Parts: sequence; C-alpha cells; structure tokens
Amino acid sequence: MSKAATFDRGIHPKYNKELASGKSISQANPPQRIVVPVSQHIGAPAKVEVNIGDEVKKGQVIGSATGFVSSPVHSSISGKVVAIADFTTSAGRMVQSIVIESDGKDESVEFKENPDYMSLSADEIKNIVKDAGIVGMGGAAFPTNVKLSPPKEKPIDAVIINGAECEPYLTADHRLMAERPNEVVEGLKIIMKSLGVKEGYIGIEENKPDAIEAMRSAVAGESIEVWPLEVKYPQGAEKMLIKAIKGREVPTKGLPMDVGVVVQNVGTAIAVYEAVRFGKPLIERVVTITGNGINEPANMMIRVGTLMSDVIEQCGGLVEGAVKVISGGPMMGFAQWTLDVPVVKGTSGILVLSEDEYVSSDDYSACIRCGSCIDVCPMGLNPSILSIYAEKGFYEDAKENNLFDCFECGSCAFVCPAKRPMVQFMRLAKSQVKP
Repeated sequence: MSKAATFDRGIHPKYNKELASGKSISQANPPQRIVVPVSQHIGAPAKVEVNIGDEVKKGQVIGSATGFVSSPVHSSISGKVVAIADFTTSAGRMVQSIVIESDGKDESVEFKENPDYMSLSADEIKNIVKDAGIVGMGGAAFPTNVKLSPPKEKPIDAVIINGAECEPYLTADHRLMAERPNEVVEGLKIIMKSLGVKEGYIGIEENKPDAIEAMRSAVAGESIEVWPLEVKYPQGAEKMLIKAIKGREVPTKGLPMDVGVVVQNVGTAIAVYEAVRFGKPLIERVVTITGNGINEPANMMIRVGTLMSDVIEQCGGLVEGAVKVISGGPMMGFAQWTLDVPVVKGTSGILVLSEDEYVSSDDYSACIRCGSCIDVCPMGLNPSILSIYAEKGFYEDAKENNLFDCFECGSCAFVCPAKRPMVQFMRLAKSQVKP
C-alpha cells in the first residue's frame, strides 16, 4: 500500500527533528564506569549473578531473569565489579544496580553465531532473544520474548515494525532505518518466523522520506509492506499504529495480541537480528542527544550503563542557559534532577531544553472545562475529569472512568490552556489503585 494512514484525534506539536535528523550514527567512547540496573524492563527484576571484586567481560550475564516476564542484564564493558547497591534511574526510582569499572581492555565473551539463522525453529529464536536480554526499545521495555510467546487462544496474523518515531526531537529510529534498513528487515523476518506469521508491515511517518525509500528498497521481493503514516502525534503508539495500518481497535484494557497483532520497535528488530545472527546480547543502543541546550546534537551508539553526564560531555556539554534535561522525548520523557543516571535499554533520547523551549506548569490553574483535552485524546477518554479525580484523591473514580486506558502520551497536557500537569495526575492515580 502507498498511502498516509492514521488514527482519530491526536495533535501536531512542533517536531524539531532537524536538530539531529541529519546526524549519522556515531560510536560513543567506551565508558570508564557503568551502572547497570537489574530492572530495565517491565516485570520482575533480574537476580544479581556477580559479587563485588569479580572480573567480568563485555557481554557476560551479570543478572539473570527471575520469571517469564523478566529479562537478564549483561555487562557492556570488561572490568571489575566495584559496587552493588541502589542507584537512581532516569525514571526517578531507586533500583538495585551493578557498578563496573573498566579495565581498558574491552574483552568480550565469545558470542555464538548462527550464519543459517533462518533455519532456526521458533522456540530456538525465542530462547536466543530471551537470553540476549532484549526488551522493547521504544520506551516501554516489555520483554521481547514474552511478546513472541502469545497464548495459543490468541493467534497472531500480523507483525508491525514501529518506525513512526512520532515523539518530537527524537531521530534514533529514523537513522537506523536510513543507515541499516536491511538489518531492520532481517529482524522483522526473524520475528515473523518466531510467530509463524506471513504478514509484515513497517509503519513510518511521512516526514522521514529517506527512511521510507531505504526501507522500500530493503523489502523488495519480500512479503512485507512499508506504510507511510500521517505526521501526527502519537502515531507511534501501539494501538494507534494498529488502527492506522490494520484498521483494528484494541479493546479497553486489551493488548495488541487481542486483535492478532504484535508490534516491535525498529531498534528492537535490529537487536533481535544481532542476537539471532551473531549471538550479541543487548548491551548498546542508539540514543538521540538533542535540543537547543546541547552544543552538538547527535545520534550515538551508547553502551548500556553509561552515565548521561558522560554522554553529554561527549556532545560538547550543555550550552549556557540550558534549563532542563529529559530522558526520552518532551511528551513522554522524564525530567532529570541529576545527570548521574545511566542510559538503559529503553533510553531513546537525552533531550536538553533551552530557556526558549521550556514551558513550565508550575503555575497551573483549575480546569476551565474547555474540552480541548477530550478533542485530542487518542484513546477517547475524558482527561479533564480523570485529572480532577486524581487531584482530589478520588482514585477509584478515576479507575472507573478507564484510567488505565491512558498510556500517558501527554496530548492533553500539550493543549491544556490551564497548563495542568495531566500526565503527572494520571501517574499519581495509577500508583494508588490496582489495574
């Protein structure tokens, strides 16, 4: 198909992607120290498998999965374990983490290659993906092997690769598609085989014409379609992507598998390919470092566990007048109070805002009942009433009004004339009640 697909409602923020979209992926310097949280994913934290004083190599398992919905973690450098303690993550939580000092050798464990990887069975692929510690790299960080193992009563007939990258400023997926399209396609083919699926799709917003062209060339002769998508936020959300490409509505409290679809991020597809073909675990990822508050915007391949302070230093440091650093994008990211937090598997961007870009909600006021948030909510919710319930402590009332259908895209806060911190209210309410 060759048309711009989309979904209902949504917003059109200023994208500011020109700051980094033309920057080819560069390799970050190996860090002198890494901090590796044992919980970088949805589900049970990994179990620490090393002790202080142990010597480890790049790619070595330092934390093992503790359940079906869990994921192992690996060292991204060679060196010595110097601490195991709770450290702050970019999401603001204290998480048990493993600190490793580099020995400067960057020695690696031996990875098991599979040159004839398409001959592997579905179960073999899933086991490799699990052992490699691969999780969703678009931000949600859901263990990928779990997505590849749906219940038998929920058959999958389509796989969609999410190349929309609708979050303003971020361009990591754009560069991956433009520079490594064949690896994206091979990753998709491996995912399709693991699920026994014949239909494959790659959705890309129309503001990335070079990526669309590269991916179309890469899928030539394959049973895979590249779908241009309307430039609209949050086009890259799973449920919006499924609606745009397959015309299917994921039910309330449902998952993509409930409508026969699995969605994976571009970076995740490449990680799957590298794990299955080369035996490489998820120890590095592409991160966009951007914003008018950074001296040298870039798209960099960064080792998991590298501190944000080290990354920012490699990009020329902060400009005078930089006011806020966000892990992720401006719509769904987390503002940072310290730069001594590590890049993790789900870190898609480091955004540094200048004073001109920053909009404060410190002086928010009461809801004026204008209905703007209702007009743009992609899930058809009433963010106004949900935020009021949360603000007043009526959490169960918020739950009864489909609180958990909100995926915190921030569209409501973007249009709110009262500058209400809608997403923060939603998160507060969710933390106080069970789904």
